[in-house]
Amino acid sequence: MQSYWMLMTDTDTVLERRDVPVPVPGPRQLLVRMHAAGLNRGEFLLTHGLHGAPGTWKAIGGEGAGEVAAVGAEVTGFRPGDRVMGRCAGAFADYTLMEAPETMIVPDGLAWEDAASIPLVFLVTFDMLVLQGRLRAGEWLLVNGVSSGVGVASLQLGKALGARVIGTSGSAAKLEALASLGLDVALRTRAPDFAQAVMGATDGHGADLVVNTVGGSMFAENLRAMAFEGRLATVGHVDGVMHADLDLGTLHAKRLTVFGVSNKLRTKEQRAAAIPRFVAEVLPLIEDQSLRPIVDRVFPLEEAEAAYALVESDATFGKVILSA
Repeated sequence: MQSYWMLMTDTDTVLERRDVPVPVPGPRQLLVRMHAAGLNRGEFLLTHGLHGAPGTWKAIGGEGAGEVAAVGAEVTGFRPGDRVMGRCAGAFADYTLMEAPETMIVPDGLAWEDAASIPLVFLVTFDMLVLQGRLRAGEWLLVNGVSSGVGVASLQLGKALGARVIGTSGSAAKLEALASLGLDVALRTRAPDFAQAVMGATDGHGADLVVNTVGGSMFAENLRAMAFEGRLATVGHVDGVMHADLDLGTLHAKRLTVFGVSNKLRTKEQRAAAIPRFVAEVLPLIEDQSLRPIVDRVFPLEEAEAAYALVESDATFGKVILSA
């Protein structure tokens, strides 16, 4: 079968297509014939630490959707032919393995490309906004880089939860497009200069929850933009800035909560723990189209390099998908 592998160095990223054997599912795994896989910019960042030491080859692709081809000996609830989606390793391939506890049935009528946009991005968003962020109806949500895949999903889920959403982006066209998804306040900027505008838009209240998809360059400004007992989620660092000043006075006075969002160090059991609530609380919103994955462009699997280049160009709106 065909499978894409990635080599990361301190200065470069290389993709290579290989012919490798079809994997064999373990006792609690599914062998899935892939139909679509989602690209996530964090997978291509050395600073995210997802690929081991620089110079290490690794099968690439962290989420996708396809048809179950075989099931492990201990698997229940799935059978060959089921349409499934989930987080996985090596999704840019003809076949991949999914852990059964982390796998979900694709809702009826949902296209493969849309299904492949859900498992990683929307689960991360659910973690940020619901499980850790405790976002409530009527609160203010601020999203740095709102036109990214995670940013768009945060906007959509935030609106579904009844929040008011402020988003930053350097693109006026992208901000205008997000108005149709309910973006309440659009701030055109890529710089850490938005706190005053956030305070003005919220009548001095500030953001109750902040989603930082950009990185350390936004950290201090986000603290200035936050409300009393606000929460700050750091989910990305595409700016490459891994350290930031922490104003302890602001942290202390406002009683702020700062948390990270990553699966890097979590066990399989920890990753799977959120799946039942996600299926119960979020999938119905996707089925009734209250939430809808936004797909920017679909590439065939053999054009993975071109898809990666598009993601790196920062010209996307929503998700880039590989179709097998």
